[in-house]
Amino acid sequence: MHRHHNYLDIQRHLSESRALTDAAEAHGTLSGALCACAGYRLGDWLAEILPEDALGGATDELLLAVFESTQAALTGTQMQFELLLPDDSLPLARRTEALGLWCNGFVYGLGMNGADDPEKLPGDAGEIVRDLSQIMRAGVDEGDGLEANESALTELIEFVRVGVQVVFEYLSELRAPATVPAGASIPGELPQQPPGRLH
Repeated sequence: MHRHHNYLDIQRHLSESRALTDAAEAHGTLSGALCACAGYRLGDWLAEILPEDALGGATDELLLAVFESTQAALTGTQMQFELLLPDDSLPLARRTEALGLWCNGFVYGLGMNGADDPEKLPGDAGEIVRDLSQIMRAGVDEGDGLEANESALTELIEFVRVGVQVVFEYLSELRAPATVPAGASIPGELPQQPPGRLH
């Protein structure tokens, strides 16, 4: 992802922080949330992926860097967005599983941050989200051989990478209303998100 973030480093870091999710799913959640919500902050993301007692400490430099580069890649015009996934050093089955987890996190991030039923978004966005829901259940077809499976996984990753950027563009209107209607909520009175896994 963004060339300078290493999946295994971030995975190790999350494990040490007793994160509720793995690195791929955490990055999917972040990407979905950034698509759906203009005011999404680092603290919001950490609250979704870390246990409550791990919050409130010093700023997490590594996760801050992931947050900022993901935000920059999505909002930029250079199509530089990349998924945070393991590289070819890990077995194909593990990489396929990680892509499924990434997609699961993405749909969760969308749904928790404004896109109430992500699969019913209008036009191409809804279709892409429905496709991502299928990819969540993707597995390695043992009968296809390694090369075919490698090729299929590469194509799926590229499909998701481009699809997320399409969804980001489609949801620009969802992100636009930055004003909260009078009486909608009082700062400090927002409901607490119950801790739990992202599934």
